[in-house]
Parts: sequence; C-alpha cells; structure tokens
Amino acid sequence: MKYNNIQKAAFVKRPNRFIAEVSIGGKTEIVHVKNTGRCKELLVENATVYLEKSSNPLRKTKYDLVAVEKVTNRGLILINMDSQVPNQIAFEWLSKSGLFIENAKIKREVTFGNSRFDLYVEDGERKAFIEVKGVTLENDGIATFPDAPTERGVKHLNELISCLEEGYEAYILFVVQMKGVKLFKPNDITHRAFGDALRDAAKHGVNVVAYDCIVTEESIEINNPVNIEF
Repeated sequence: MKYNNIQKAAFVKRPNRFIAEVSIGGKTEIVHVKNTGRCKELLVENATVYLEKSSNPLRKTKYDLVAVEKVTNRGLILINMDSQVPNQIAFEWLSKSGLFIENAKIKREVTFGNSRFDLYVEDGERKAFIEVKGVTLENDGIATFPDAPTERGVKHLNELISCLEEGYEAYILFVVQMKGVKLFKPNDITHRAFGDALRDAAKHGVNVVAYDCIVTEESIEINNPVNIEF
C-alpha cells in the first residue's frame, strides 16, 4: 500500500486520542491520528512523524499521522501506526501468501455468529475466517499485542473457536507494522485475558500467525513471518 503527499514533521503533544500537535517547518499544525490506541511509547516529544496530506479541502485537519520513528538501542525503527492499514495490506497480500491458492476467493468484513471477521477465504473445499490485528508495540526486538485491554479481541478469539466447531478453518493474523523484530508474544502484562484466550484458541486449532512489514515513509507491505512465543 502506498500513501500520497507525505510530509515530515516533529511531534509536539497529543491533546486527545484523535488529534496531535506537530511542528512543520516551525509552524504548529493540528493533525488527525490514525490510531486511537495509547501509543505513548511512540508519540514522544520531538519524535519524527510522517503525515499524509488529505486531498479533501473541507476537512478540519489537513493531515493524517501515519508513521513514526522510534529510537531504540538498535537504532531507529520506522513504525507505521495507521490502524486502518493492516486489514488492507492483509487483503492485498493473502493471495500471494502461500496460505491459500492464488485465485482463492477472498471477501472482507464477513459475519459469523456474533462477530464480523476481517477476511473470509474460499479455496476449493477449504473455507476460512481470518481476524487481523495490527501490532505497533515493540520492546527490545519483541513485538506484543495488545497495547491496551481488548475485550473485543477476546470475543473474536472465542468466535474463531466456534468457526472451527462448524467446520471452518480459523486464523488470527498479527501484522507487525515494522521491521527488526525477532519475536511476537501476547502482552499478558496489559491484558492477561487476551493472552489466555490466544493460548486457548491455539490449543483448539486456531492458526496463529505473525508477519512483519517493510515500512517506508510512503508505503507498507507484509513481508516475513515472525516467530511466536505463547
């Protein structure tokens, strides 16, 4: 996926979860943040951020904040923090992922039971539901999810088990929106219930997979599998 009209800026502060103040060429600009998560470890004062300029002249904010540079002991990591992008790039990538045949039928936003899953695939006799989760939290090369408690995430995992019981395949795909991670783990410190639900889902046969991404200021695409530790 590619972005258009990218502008480099410096993060100043985040008054609420929807907007941020940034500095562009010494001028303060209010921008929309395309991630309602906490992101406190990413959006720190003077962090370099990347903005996409909107083509809509009627918008209150002219820019969307889509990526940030994080300083680590291994150097700078460019992290895409657009929470809307994982579903899109997963849809684009799935046909060439090797998980299914190239001409498999892929649909977005399909309901099963009381949940609406991000992707549904029909590959011959194979039928699968896939839930996609974007990952932006990283520490010392270990990516974790979630960065805040998510009862919705627990519900999705339980529904994926129900999919198995009805004869479907079930996947949860963690899209790590950066390169440079060596491992993915559930974030038990933040939400133990999600970690327990993930482990339970895996025991029941839900396929748990994680992939990193090639991220530039103007693009993001799913790249390589990441090892998972439960």
